[in-house]
Amino acid sequence: MYLKLNDKEIRHFKKRLMEERKKVTDELEWVEDNYIGSSQRDSSGEVSGQATHPADMGTDSIERDKAYLIGDTRGEALEDIDEALEKLGKDAFGMCESCGQAVAGERLEAAPYAKLCLKCKTEEERAGGASR
Repeated sequence: MYLKLNDKEIRHFKKRLMEERKKVTDELEWVEDNYIGSSQRDSSGEVSGQATHPADMGTDSIERDKAYLIGDTRGEALEDIDEALEKLGKDAFGMCESCGQAVAGERLEAAPYAKLCLKCKTEEERAGGASR
């Protein structure tokens, strides 16, 4: 079984995926510019480049960790979007990678790079998995 899209639907999902891709790349650039790409001096606000108060050092560390987590998560989303763009117009686009059934149109509209149908995604989350 596969999801057969007409040309109009292919154009629609390509547009949606490109919009999502732009959004994610903008977020990644923001994280890079505001956290990862800035020096420790820039982020700490201290002349020496080192926060001097233990609370400031902890805050700096938490903010850097948060930035890396956001970057990692959004980087995974970018990979999923690129993969969906490759699948678009092929038999694999919009198909659940777990059960092989078509992903519901509403789910694809909300997340055009979804890899799992709602049922499989729900089961995965209940099992404690955190697939992208």
